[in-house]
Amino acid sequence: MNLQINGFQNILFKGVQADSVSNKNDKLPQTSLSSKPDTFEKNAENKPNPKYFQTDIFYINDNHGRTGNMARIYTAKQSYDFLNKDSKADKFVLAAGDISAGADLHIVKAANTYMNALGIEATADGNHEYDASPSELAQGKENAKFKSLGMNLQIPKNSPLSGVIEKSFVIEKNGHKYAIIGLAPPDLHERIRDNESRKQIGIDNFDKTLKDVQAKIDEYKKQGINKVIVLSHCGLSKDQILAKETSGIDVIIGGHTHDLLDGIEEGKNLLYSKSNEPVIITQAGKDGEYFGDLKITWDDEKGVIVKAQNNVTPSNKFKRNRVIKGVFEHILGKPELVGEIKSATGPTKNRLIDPNPNAYFIMDAVRHEFDTDLALINIGNIRGFFEAGPLDSHQVFEVVPLKNNMVKLKLSEKEIVDALKNGAKSYTAPGTKPGIVIPSGLKYTVTRGGQIKSVTYVDKSGVEHSIDVNNPDPNKMYTVATDDFFASGGDNLIENKIKLGKVDQVFDFDKDKLTCDFVKKQNAPIEIKDDGRIKVID
Repeated sequence: MNLQINGFQNILFKGVQADSVSNKNDKLPQTSLSSKPDTFEKNAENKPNPKYFQTDIFYINDNHGRTGNMARIYTAKQSYDFLNKDSKADKFVLAAGDISAGADLHIVKAANTYMNALGIEATADGNHEYDASPSELAQGKENAKFKSLGMNLQIPKNSPLSGVIEKSFVIEKNGHKYAIIGLAPPDLHERIRDNESRKQIGIDNFDKTLKDVQAKIDEYKKQGINKVIVLSHCGLSKDQILAKETSGIDVIIGGHTHDLLDGIEEGKNLLYSKSNEPVIITQAGKDGEYFGDLKITWDDEKGVIVKAQNNVTPSNKFKRNRVIKGVFEHILGKPELVGEIKSATGPTKNRLIDPNPNAYFIMDAVRHEFDTDLALINIGNIRGFFEAGPLDSHQVFEVVPLKNNMVKLKLSEKEIVDALKNGAKSYTAPGTKPGIVIPSGLKYTVTRGGQIKSVTYVDKSGVEHSIDVNNPDPNKMYTVATDDFFASGGDNLIENKIKLGKVDQVFDFDKDKLTCDFVKKQNAPIEIKDDGRIKVID
């Protein structure tokens, strides 16, 4: 069929300047924002077709507990509601997982409070929700006004999550019935720490998931429900397969792979099902840096999309809402001023493979505070960047928001070099994943073809010792500070040392605490700069 694709540009909040939307006196912001009319284009006879109607979906994904951007998105949602207050469209507010991050129950509560405030109606939990244990996750959802979905999760009947996580449900808007299905990431166990969630919660393989989704759609079709929205934390490539290998899905609100799908591009986020009906896929990047607005027009009788408009908008165009910012501080505690940043390098272009001075600083702090030979972390752990000016504890947390537990262990020279090599493969891997290893106490050179060319150990006195990358010593051991994601084999950089019982100590705090402790000991403002410890060559 032919699908009309309109509005590929950022129309909803077009023309908004950075921080131009405020919430003075916490009233709904009065703005000069303009949006495209919500009416469906009339037919050739210039008569409205009564079988056509519109649905508007405000969506988020992969906010990763970044409360600063959450507060900005809340302001944006106020503006969105004001602009669309007269719309007759069916309105949804949906999430595709990883809104929370880490094992800290305070972050879980903050994320769920935020989703309640936004008016989220349903979410598909992602891997970072399961950084928390099943009991903590269930506790955090006690006051949730939204449904949590995971058709492909295997939840034991005696689990605290039994009955909390649903597979799917039906919701009616203005007489139109929609089926909402939720999917957790197929690689759930690879993306979380070696924790109780990994031990207690199973996940279906993707082939079974495809069959189960189709069976459920067929069941809904028999009930006369022909509009299906999937909330998926499976990632873009899996969502594309889901769209093409099933029949009956109309919209996939996606997440997990941090793709920024602005507009609609045939073959990428506009695909056709086995029955040749259009399927729209969305994804709004990572860390709450964007949010999305999908407007679709349906042929009601056929349950088929005939027109679509997809907008994504940067959250940094909006100021943090003071009320929800205060709520976050009540849950998380007021931030502590710890020091000052004199200068910083800002964000990297490709956060998974670019040398990152922000991460260097974090790991230098970890190594110093633990007094180990080395500190190592996967780059995916670093989600923000430092800026010049006063530094408080919440700003540090924004850089490392995943809230893992710190670990001390011993690694051989060979294991360390192998970890660097495993990370270096990301230069040629799809999506440059999982990303490189960030060290303190090491320098290394890597090619854009994914080859480690040289490695140097820098001892605590600053003396450099060359390591033979082709024949690293399996018997020479180093004390290493890291976190329990890395230590449990996360990103497949090293073997699962926690499962093997090969760790020396586990601590109930993360890198943010160590960084704050380190900063408070400094006698002068801190300069964050690239010291060349990772050199990338052609």
